[in-house]
Amino acid sequence: MAEEIRAEIVANVAQIAVKEGDEVTHETTVVVLESMKMEIPVLPEGAGRITRIAVSPGDVVQEGDLIAVVE
Repeated sequence: MAEEIRAEIVANVAQIAVKEGDEVTHETTVVVLESMKMEIPVLPEGAGRITRIAVSPGDVVQEGDLIAVVE
């Protein structure tokens, strides 16, 4: 079952730490968001493979925007 990783806050995408096809666990940083000069790592809830990355460095995400999909 696919897990959609979505933004919880309005932020800038500072870094993408994985690429499509990478295996991840609940401890793997997928992207790093930056908001109000704080860096916020975004982690998946479970383990799986990254099948889609929906953002690029420098993008601005809104609350609820899709960041990545883990299957």
